[in-house]
Amino acid sequence: MKIFAHIMQAAAERKGGEAELASVLTPIMATDQLRKISDDRFLAQMTRCVFNAGFHWGVITKKWPGFEEVFQQFDIGKLLTLSPDEWEAFCKDARIVRNRPKIQTVWKNARMIDEVAEQHGSFGTFFAAWPVAEQIGLMAWLKEHGGRLGGQTGQYIIRFMGKDSFITSKDVCVALRANGVDINEKPTSKRDLGRVQDAFNHWHEETGMPYTHLSRILAYTVGENYSVEIIAEESSRHVT
Repeated sequence: MKIFAHIMQAAAERKGGEAELASVLTPIMATDQLRKISDDRFLAQMTRCVFNAGFHWGVITKKWPGFEEVFQQFDIGKLLTLSPDEWEAFCKDARIVRNRPKIQTVWKNARMIDEVAEQHGSFGTFFAAWPVAEQIGLMAWLKEHGGRLGGQTGQYIIRFMGKDSFITSKDVCVALRANGVDINEKPTSKRDLGRVQDAFNHWHEETGMPYTHLSRILAYTVGENYSVEIIAEESSRHVT
């Protein structure tokens, strides 16, 4: 693999300089901050990411206030006491996207979060404690225990909740391959994901930089060269 300083230099050149690149590498949330995130916000972000999959994200963003209202601000205690008829009514509510399978994941993921909170005190405590160097393990856990939380949906949940993480977006994968990581174009196998994790672990040890920054810098070396203003605006849209 290439030395990451060379990758960072390429990204800086595309963004107009080191200062411009640094301006889009926002601070990573501290572990103590992650622990304090309430369970309802985890469920909200899971729901948002599940509904984003297969839809234009702008549609979900526009309707998001309706999601918060319909699902009672994602209060897990309230949601888990609703009757089957009340859940069925959600499938006809025009304030949200009326996709029955995705609506059903709200109950499943609420139950998952509730069970974890019973064991760990809160879902945030469990989430914050998972080692960043073993992200693919957390991704596998979300896929196994949650509703539609596999693949990039799980990765976006981890990222948007503020945990240090990488995302195997198209641009990141192109950059990984270009910089010596032997993976398929779409790394979904255990083998490929392990190699992605190993690459980020290596570059983190080399640079001391957060995984989120490493991932973003890789993406900025290829593909559409968006301005720092557009990147900052896009990043602000995914916080619940």
